[in-house]
Amino acid sequence: MAVWAQIQEQLWIILSSPWLWVACLAGVTLGILWGALPGLSTTMAMTLLLGLTVGLSQQAAIMFMLGVYTGSVFGGAISAVLINIPGTPDAVPTMIEGHALAQRGEAGLALGTAISASFLGNWVGILLLVAFIPAVLFFALQFRSWEMFLLALWGITICGSMASRGDPLKGWISGFIGLLVAYVGLDPIYGVPRFTFDSFNLANGISFIPVLIGLFGLAEILRVLPQKDPASIPSDVGRVLPSLRALAGYARASLRSGVIGTVIGAIPGAGANVASFFSYDVGRRRASPEERARWGKGSYEAIVCSEVANNANIGGSMLPTLALGIPGNAAAAAILAALELKNVVVGPLIQVENPGLIFYIYIGLIVANFFMYGMAIALIKPCVKLFSLPKTLLMPLILPICVLGAFAVNLNYFDVYVMLISGFAGYVLHRLGFPLAPLVLGVILGPLIDENLRRALLVFEDAGILSVLWDRKLGTVLLVIVLYTFYDGIAGARRAGRIAT
Repeated sequence: MAVWAQIQEQLWIILSSPWLWVACLAGVTLGILWGALPGLSTTMAMTLLLGLTVGLSQQAAIMFMLGVYTGSVFGGAISAVLINIPGTPDAVPTMIEGHALAQRGEAGLALGTAISASFLGNWVGILLLVAFIPAVLFFALQFRSWEMFLLALWGITICGSMASRGDPLKGWISGFIGLLVAYVGLDPIYGVPRFTFDSFNLANGISFIPVLIGLFGLAEILRVLPQKDPASIPSDVGRVLPSLRALAGYARASLRSGVIGTVIGAIPGAGANVASFFSYDVGRRRASPEERARWGKGSYEAIVCSEVANNANIGGSMLPTLALGIPGNAAAAAILAALELKNVVVGPLIQVENPGLIFYIYIGLIVANFFMYGMAIALIKPCVKLFSLPKTLLMPLILPICVLGAFAVNLNYFDVYVMLISGFAGYVLHRLGFPLAPLVLGVILGPLIDENLRRALLVFEDAGILSVLWDRKLGTVLLVIVLYTFYDGIAGARRAGRIAT
């Protein structure tokens, strides 16, 4: 009864305060617009907009940040579909499928499917989080350094296999180039400089956001500008929302992707990018042969798998953030910072020190989800008109956004140089047939792989291989899956004649 009373109290607080609704709506709107800007990220949106909460009350600040979080995760799909530049890293699978549909004149339905999938993914994440908190928490706590290393490595191998269009070696090479970029800087264990060449800027490492902006922003500009054709997306994309019958056909894929996104979100450090790519790959493997043939060429089911997973990740990421004080990902860390600004200490005693707060956050996520659905539909047409400009006009307009986005990470001109170099390198790699998505994922997951592998080696220093395999059964299962992913990719390439037998 005490729990139900707390839920009723928090629900009444939200329903009876229009100012909280306004704060959430403003956060959702800014999040969608920010996420739609090419090359920017949810983390950047959360970090830079965090300063707006200083003058807000605790309740308004939470509603605003939850709105930004929810809106920006979806917003990345807009530019991904319309101009083939993902607004956020986890929108890369949506970019692969959605832009192919846009080139066929189906941009509206592609975006509508992404909106509906995002709405459903948020629901799945929230409901699973509330219903299975003990089970998800237990599962997430099983991951130690060894398991986190294997999970991140798995993410890169999956992405390499998926994005390489039948040539996994190029995908894996691209992914490990990203790892090398991520290793620049001070060693996280001993603080030894690596690949810094006595440069102070390189000693701090290379941020993945300027790399992302360069690879999918500047490289796209360089690729498109020489083309004579105007933008391939018409100013009127027609119908936006798909039929309920069409969405019902993706029910199984939606539920599966929602579970994947929630569970991975509950694993600290995994992030929405891992959930999105993992769900995308699992969906491709589980799809019917007819549907599987469409993947990579424009599949609505693939968009559903990607968008449901990265939005369900929101609910999952809040679990370790609230229950343990460990942010599920970088965006959740901004939520944690917003709470700390309001003198809220999260962790196992959150319900004792702040009764009802966790239920307030759950309700806030639900409210933000409804606002996201409405505002996404309302903002699609203006965004389409903006991105439907001829590419020869639009791409130069995007260049200042890329420069500002890279500079805003650390307010450092060095990041602008990183963006420029990444852009030219991305253009060359694209011309050589190397996929860029694995490279980005390698840069993002590189620190996770590096630190966890080094820590695991220290822990296993005096243990034998057989002892490690037997004692860490979850890690052994993940190791088998990673090896099978490599084997499956090579076997598939051999069958397709890409690799000589």
